[in-house]
Amino acid sequence: MSDSSRARQGLLIAGVACFAMMGVGQSLYGPTLPVFGRMFGVPQAETGLLVSAHWTGCALGIAAMFAFGNRISPRHALATMALGAAGLASLAGWGATLAAAFVFGAGYAMATAVFNPRVLAAFGPRGPSMLSLLNACFGIGAILAPLAFVRFGQDPRLAFLVTAGLAVAIWFLPGAGGAAPTPAPGSAQGFRPRLPILAFGAAAIGIEASLIGLGPTALIAAGESEARAAEFLSVFFVVFLAARIVLTFTAHLVPSFVLFLSGLIAIACFALLGATVSPAWAFVAMGASAGVFFPSYFVTASQHMGTDPRVPPTIIGAGLVGGIFLPLILSPLMVQLGERGFFWLVAGLAGAAALAGFVALRPMLRPACAA
Repeated sequence: MSDSSRARQGLLIAGVACFAMMGVGQSLYGPTLPVFGRMFGVPQAETGLLVSAHWTGCALGIAAMFAFGNRISPRHALATMALGAAGLASLAGWGATLAAAFVFGAGYAMATAVFNPRVLAAFGPRGPSMLSLLNACFGIGAILAPLAFVRFGQDPRLAFLVTAGLAVAIWFLPGAGGAAPTPAPGSAQGFRPRLPILAFGAAAIGIEASLIGLGPTALIAAGESEARAAEFLSVFFVVFLAARIVLTFTAHLVPSFVLFLSGLIAIACFALLGATVSPAWAFVAMGASAGVFFPSYFVTASQHMGTDPRVPPTIIGAGLVGGIFLPLILSPLMVQLGERGFFWLVAGLAGAAALAGFVALRPMLRPACAA
């Protein structure tokens, strides 16, 4: 095996392990929210701050990549996530827990921005497939973590200590080292921000973050036990992962914005079913749409906004705006609207976004050169 092949394999192994660990860390927020609320005496309406703290930290991570991207390696991201997970495991108080989620989120965003372009570039023509594999592995960690959380006594200290340990273990893998690649000269081909596309992304990623972070709390409010809510979150991620795998083989057959719009329509319909029929299984079904959102949004935005190096962080940053603020807004509102208020809110948001998507469909399908 040549040195270059060995380096590619090492990079992929480190990336797959890192994304699985990221899935573990993010999926733990949902089932630990009620536990942290009781532990620190925090009202349900305020526990959503933990999810927003994570996404606010992600914004800092993206800003760091803007400023120091060429100097940040995967090990910087892994060390930051290990520090954040250890802080979450310390149970030092509600303020310290929010700060730790912020730190974990910063490392999470750095890892996303570091591994994705490296894997895409390292594997050449196979890069998109390997990138899909990388992101699909997030779902594996996200499926297993809530089940393990229930199996081992719903102990947030143990859960986040394991997460920190995984980050440290991955830090030692050979593929986690090295400096960021230098962009090829003259590779930028314009920077054309498109506010409507970015607004769609903020709405969709905000809904996804709310489903992951607030969904278990909503299921508990609708009558499920904490253990059952965590189990339904794992099944949600099974559906999420399945959608990502299917997308790997079919995304080239359907315009990306059509996929995105279909996801919004499906979310609205399933949320209505959750509000009126079965919250638990409607929540699980929404995992498919959540799995479609980011890839279809990213491709649509990239097609219209150019290939300048500032484009990917801008696309991710818009999603972070939704991920930060929407859970913060929905958390108190869902309490006021009753036991199924969360599902009514998601149905209204997704339905409004879908209507806007129909209005914007023609320009979104127009080739980038004509946009």
